[in-house]
Amino acid sequence: MDRIKEKMNSLRLEADEAAQKVEELQAKIKALEQENLAKEQEITSLSHKNGLLESEVEKLDTSVKDLKKSADEGQTHGTQNETLQRRLQLLEEEAEEADKTLREANEKLRQTDVKAGHFERKVQALEQERDQWEAKYEEMAQKHTKLNKEFEDLQNEVANI
Repeated sequence: MDRIKEKMNSLRLEADEAAQKVEELQAKIKALEQENLAKEQEITSLSHKNGLLESEVEKLDTSVKDLKKSADEGQTHGTQNETLQRRLQLLEEEAEEADKTLREANEKLRQTDVKAGHFERKVQALEQERDQWEAKYEEMAQKHTKLNKEFEDLQNEVANI
């Protein structure tokens, strides 16, 4: 009987150890289940964050595409702006050249007007001089005719004497 008691004590000890082990294992299982639940919640939270981040990435990709498109358009506008500025500069240079040519033409026109006025006065003076010479010529022609007549009359008188 001692043996049986020993065996019983031994079995009780084993049972107590097994019960203790079962309690420990159950506590471990509970802890692992809680840890598993926490990890599942974390996974759900991270999945949600991942979805939000993927959505944000899509928005940012769209934004990047739009910005690249805007940059390309800006570069195109910049190139067009440079071209227009060059054209504007050329037109300004042409306008300055045309203005210079116009000023020179106006100066020449003014000088021509001055010369024309001078020559008109000369022409008037010459016309007056011509008119005076014509008047003198007519006067001399009349005197000549008169003198010729007197000469003929004198010749006739001398011939009659």
